[in-house]
Amino acid sequence: MAGGQMHGGGPAGGGRSGGDSGRRIWAPTSASRLARLTAIGDRVAARYSGVARRGDLLAAGLTRDDVDGQLRRGAWHRAGVRTICVDGRTPRGQGLLWQALWESGPRSVLDGPSALIAAGLTSWTEAEVHVSVPRNATVRPLDGVRHHILRDVGPAIRTGLRRTRPEVALVRAAEWARTDRAAATILAMAVQQRLVSTSALLDRWRGVGRSRRRRTLDGVIGDICDGAHSINELDVVDVCRARGLPTPSRQVVRTGPDGRVYLDLLWDDEGVHAEVQGAHHFVGLTLVRDALRLNSLSISSPTTISLQIPVLGWRVDPEPFVQQIAMALAEGRRRRLDHGLGRPTT
Repeated sequence: MAGGQMHGGGPAGGGRSGGDSGRRIWAPTSASRLARLTAIGDRVAARYSGVARRGDLLAAGLTRDDVDGQLRRGAWHRAGVRTICVDGRTPRGQGLLWQALWESGPRSVLDGPSALIAAGLTSWTEAEVHVSVPRNATVRPLDGVRHHILRDVGPAIRTGLRRTRPEVALVRAAEWARTDRAAATILAMAVQQRLVSTSALLDRWRGVGRSRRRRTLDGVIGDICDGAHSINELDVVDVCRARGLPTPSRQVVRTGPDGRVYLDLLWDDEGVHAEVQGAHHFVGLTLVRDALRLNSLSISSPTTISLQIPVLGWRVDPEPFVQQIAMALAEGRRRRLDHGLGRPTT
């Protein structure tokens, strides 16, 4: 056999490495050597949720032939120009975030909902990874990644998963959300999970010059951050009156097992009451106290229909709540007749 011919044939017997040494790969490899390079790859990739960069693998002691050999054997898989998937065939979890950053260049940062997820946001899923880069950066399209080309990327955290600061990411996440409802939801979740303080969110929002959701986000952020200027029961009363529904009484006092109970809105003749719940109701134990208060009212008056109207839901889309109020009033009249409590009002 000529000196330049490889031992063996087929896929496992041909090809050269791309390394400077020119050393041939796919020669018989000892089990101990294969175990060593596998262990090194696993150790490097463990820092990045299953993915690694070629440079990190080389810095850990592997050669280019080692890396190419693992790729050719199908033990590892390419996931872009710079990314190698060591654990599995494709990146997953935070590995997707690392891949998006590496493939988008050193000036890229996670942004919007992706930056919030990297910061610890839970119970939120996003179909794409959002990455921002400055205008003069060069990026190539990448499946599953949405690139935002910005004049000013803004304040960012450069250690670990590079990302914009939470308050910056949150405002952009609200701007980029597909719907007003999604925008309101992620704003409330990030504040409730204490990723962003209300003061930081307000400061950032006040510095925003243009917004396609200016009116909606003005209201939602006001609801979340400044309860004193939030919508209240008067807004509900005005909408009900405009729709031809009966006008409820406000802040009615009732006596429950634990003393006096204040009801935001009460349609006494129909036996319907509604509570307008500001964003502060969902912080700490307030929600628990509200639930106990409403449960006590229902127990003491089984014919009463109780509704809850969260201000964020009302802000984004009041119509479903108005429809429920109308349905509750009709049902309340029916129940009162069934219990012999009087004639229905008109």
